[in-house]
Amino acid sequence: MKNQKMYEADDKMISLIKDNYNLLQSLGSFGISLGFGDKTVREVCEQQQVDTYTFLAVINFTINGYRDFDDVERLSIPTLMQYLRASHAYFLDFQLPFIRKELQDALDENDNLARLIMKLYDEYAHSIQRHMRYEEKLLFPYVEALLNNKVNETYDIETFSKHHGATDVKLRELKNIIIKYLPSDGLHNNQLSATLYDIYNNEEWLSLHAEVEDHIFVPAIRMLEKKLRQTDVSAKISNMINQNPNNGDVLSDRERDVIVSLVQGMTNKEIAEHLFISVNTVITHRRNIARKLQIHSPAGLTIYAIVNNLVDISAVEL
Repeated sequence: MKNQKMYEADDKMISLIKDNYNLLQSLGSFGISLGFGDKTVREVCEQQQVDTYTFLAVINFTINGYRDFDDVERLSIPTLMQYLRASHAYFLDFQLPFIRKELQDALDENDNLARLIMKLYDEYAHSIQRHMRYEEKLLFPYVEALLNNKVNETYDIETFSKHHGATDVKLRELKNIIIKYLPSDGLHNNQLSATLYDIYNNEEWLSLHAEVEDHIFVPAIRMLEKKLRQTDVSAKISNMINQNPNNGDVLSDRERDVIVSLVQGMTNKEIAEHLFISVNTVITHRRNIARKLQIHSPAGLTIYAIVNNLVDISAVEL
């Protein structure tokens, strides 16, 4: 059951832990060490160089489920990256091997059903490893490039989001078999019950991890992409203005007329009728324009026409 309390920067950090002991692992993923006394969330985060707003966004989401954030732009992407990388390391390097060892200790290795359980667990672990390694190999470097103002035209966060599916089908099957398989002797029954409890806890943790990615990380990256693309367009327009202030002079009067007609949304046939020339002549003019200006798209020609005062922006069909 959800806590339904929204924690704030001035709350004591110890209060978060006392109310929600399962946040201990989250603290480690943020790089926050224990021993913070009675300091507030803000004081602990600032002391340990963690963005307070982002920490609280993740923590409140983990405790209470999805909430609308006041300002996605305030989320610290480096802090989110640290959290996700550390969470991956915890799960891949510690939790998956730990549960496997628990299963081995609780099962009879000579039993066929026990071997099936181990096989299912290994398949599940492999699927999680493959999923997280994909993020580390492709997604995280992509985000780091964005943070360095580099836009990748062949990949974006929507591509990741569309393929960010569930990975817990094998785990559900594994749990069902264990529940039905519990041995009758007390020792192994206790060991297997404890292992099953850990599996349920980690299933919940993994589900929350995926939701943090979907509802916090993805929106933050989407916002960063939008800002960078807007900046990129502005830079290209500025570059065109600064480097080619007199480019209109390289065109003939007829070529300028063709550009004006194009940016007003006319087809080749309509341009030909408007300028009293043949369609083939229009095509030739367009080819020459592209060669001279090295601009091949209608959007590029529109920017060129506005920058060089060939048309007023009010006359452009956007």
